[in-house]
Amino acid sequence: MNVKTLGLLGTGVIGGGWAARAIHCGINVIAADFDPTMEKWLRDSIDNSRQALSQLTEGIPLPPPGKLEFTTNPLEMAEKSDFIQESVSEIEELKTKALLPVSEVARPEVVISSSTSGFLPTDLQKDLKHPERFIVGHPFNPVYLCPLVEIVGGKLTSEEAKDIAREFYEDIGMQVLMVNREVPAHIANRLQEAMWREILHMLNEGMATTRELDESIVYGPGLRWAVMGMNQLYMMAGGDGGARKFMEKFGPTLTMPWCNMDGPELTEDLLDKFEFGTNQQAKGKTVRELEVIRDECMVAIQKVLAKHDFASGKTLNAFRARKEKQWR
Repeated sequence: MNVKTLGLLGTGVIGGGWAARAIHCGINVIAADFDPTMEKWLRDSIDNSRQALSQLTEGIPLPPPGKLEFTTNPLEMAEKSDFIQESVSEIEELKTKALLPVSEVARPEVVISSSTSGFLPTDLQKDLKHPERFIVGHPFNPVYLCPLVEIVGGKLTSEEAKDIAREFYEDIGMQVLMVNREVPAHIANRLQEAMWREILHMLNEGMATTRELDESIVYGPGLRWAVMGMNQLYMMAGGDGGARKFMEKFGPTLTMPWCNMDGPELTEDLLDKFEFGTNQQAKGKTVRELEVIRDECMVAIQKVLAKHDFASGKTLNAFRARKEKQWR
């Protein structure tokens, strides 16, 4: 299916990221939000992403940028869309309430995808019209620079819907991870949540500040995670003995009480510690200023990885090859 117009249901940080990526790749976007003030926010968000996207895709033949249309009427969006991406707040009742009327209006062949961080597609699709065309397409922030998208089908989802979604996401430069079994939080967020829970426990119990916790990541394991995942890194740590040698050496530590798997209670004291610490780390910089630093570094990392055809750089190279073939 040729997607000429992407419909967005919800225009927050994630919706804005989808809009920026799609428009940069030549796809028109019609975005729906009940709040009319979100139009300016959305246009500013897209403008702020342009420099990083242009740097990332430098030399890749792309069509002229798509156009943005904004509406406060989700049904108008649904009528005009070839593919719909829902990104409303992470409240299951709110998502199902927003998706239902859209499914009634959208053409039967139009795939409806949810950006949900953790809800099951089976639960979200059960009351929709044509539930077979519903999937989860879970991205990562910033959507315009992070290539990963997890595709998850529900019990009623057709293989055709998954194939259409894969084709669309790859055509806008994304790395598709087909999740074969639907589980809460999919794959990546289950891993992130495990670390997040431990971070909050250590902060809550006064073991470390937000700065110390973040430094333990960015100066250590986080530096290598952009290149390789933990499984491959641990295999390498086993030396010539590989993965089995590593597990023989470090596997027994898994039984030691080194971490907490249940999240702490979000008390006002914990929230204060989190807010105070992260504000101190920002050193007066605004979120937009921090985004510029983050984006420039993310572009540089992916371009270096592309030289080695590795990790997210391999995705960038595949996108280049795809677009060069399309524009021959």
